Amino acid sequence: MTAITLVQGDITRVSADAIVNAANSSLLGGGGVDGAIHRRGGPAILADCRKLRASHYGKGLPTGKAVATTAGELDARWVIHTVGPRYSLDEDRSELLASCYRESLRVADELGARTVAFPAVSAGIYGWPMDDAARIAVETVRATETAVEEVSFVLFDEKAYEAFAGQLG
Repeated sequence: MTAITLVQGDITRVSADAIVNAANSSLLGGGGVDGAIHRRGGPAILADCRKLRASHYGKGLPTGKAVATTAGELDARWVIHTVGPRYSLDEDRSELLASCYRESLRVADELGARTVAFPAVSAGIYGWPMDDAARIAVETVRATETAVEEVSFVLFDEKAYEAFAGQLG
């Protein structure tokens, strides 16, 4: 069974085999977690992302999918990029959000990663309500068969930390 831990802090400062990036579909950096990972990880991550765009992902990475690159200067071996859905009041996109976690763990298994650090995917600028994002994240990680030994949810602020802690209770 995969151990789940919570950390309040900056995901770019954690140590893990793989750090998950809440990327946008372009894979070329952006705001929030995505921008922070690209800034701290350095140009090697962007170079790998450009190679992915030039080969398999010419139109970008689809929502709910995941792909790995080097971690550059981060304290990790890999960055797993996943594209979360934007929250919608008109359409239930929770399966796409769950897919981000499942696909990231699948990629982690392919890489042989034993420790994976996740942010709260889609809970920032994509507008997903934090309590629901936490529920989907924790339920999905618990239900996904994986060789990953430890999943850490690295949460930027106290509100996010409390939402995830409430799901582990």
